Amino acid sequence: MNPQAKLIFTISLLLGTTITISSNHWVMAWTGLEINTLAILPLISKSHHPRAIEAATKYFLVQATASALILFSSMMNAWHTGQWDITQMTHPVACLILTTAISMKLGLAPFHFWFPEVLQGSPLITGLLLSTAMKFPPITLLFMTSQSLNPTLLTTMAILSTALGGWMGLNQTQIRKILAFSSISHLGWMAIIVVYNPKLTLLNFYLYVLMTSAVFLTLNTTKVLKLSTLMTSWTKTPSLNAILVLTLLSLAGLPPLTGFLPKWLIIQELTKQEMVPAAMIISLTSLLGLFFYLRLAYCTMITLPPHTTNHMKQWHINKRVSILIAILSTSSLLLLPMSPMILTII
Repeated sequence: MNPQAKLIFTISLLLGTTITISSNHWVMAWTGLEINTLAILPLISKSHHPRAIEAATKYFLVQATASALILFSSMMNAWHTGQWDITQMTHPVACLILTTAISMKLGLAPFHFWFPEVLQGSPLITGLLLSTAMKFPPITLLFMTSQSLNPTLLTTMAILSTALGGWMGLNQTQIRKILAFSSISHLGWMAIIVVYNPKLTLLNFYLYVLMTSAVFLTLNTTKVLKLSTLMTSWTKTPSLNAILVLTLLSLAGLPPLTGFLPKWLIIQELTKQEMVPAAMIISLTSLLGLFFYLRLAYCTMITLPPHTTNHMKQWHINKRVSILIAILSTSSLLLLPMSPMILTII
């Protein structure tokens, strides 16, 4: 892609995100979301492969539908209350439509169907943007309207997302699809707590972005897209693969690592809100996701393929590993001791 075009699309992404997260008026928030959608489409389809074109088309249709629903819900609320302010969403039907629209934007179940297919048709760096930066404006809208949303609906969708994200990722062999279902599962953890403690949702999102960025950038460095190539990638960068194993376990939420922190705080908050059954169910359904994280870790470092593979083992690559991967991986593993300080902020 032309560097000038790439610069324009990147600036448009930043502009759209900034407009959405800094606006109080629904039309301005909608405008920012539309700029974001139009800026990411050329990045998805830049390879001109039929799969990439299909992914861009699916992404455009779903995001356009969700944006139309957001505009419709805000107009309905303005019709009944005379308010266009984002924080003044009070009409119950408008709140219901808004929850549906933001869930579709994010990829929460049962509106998750588009996300794995779009991520599979995108390059790794674009997939990283779709999993992190493109989720930030809808998460911000969810944060700003959290007092107006229906807790029962959000809890149901959150548990469904965690269950489906873990269950549907079990038999995948494409790493981008596995990471897409991982994202759906993590969104469930964010959605279940947004009504009761919105700051905890943002903390979960920031830590998820940290860990996912480390995984995507590592996979981009080693040029790995499937489990079969992941099994033979340990000879390229052994030390980086060893760190990748720990980052994947952190993404799974195992206790000594950073990924355990948001889950621990969310379970604690749900218990305070007397939602022990919901906390138990979402904890048990997240064990499904733990299985494919362990399988990724197992394929990365612990074993060689038991069958003949078509992928030739490669010796160490000469490409320098970015310092950003080192910073992100370290943060993904060692932030748990900071939990007392984070608790005082929340």
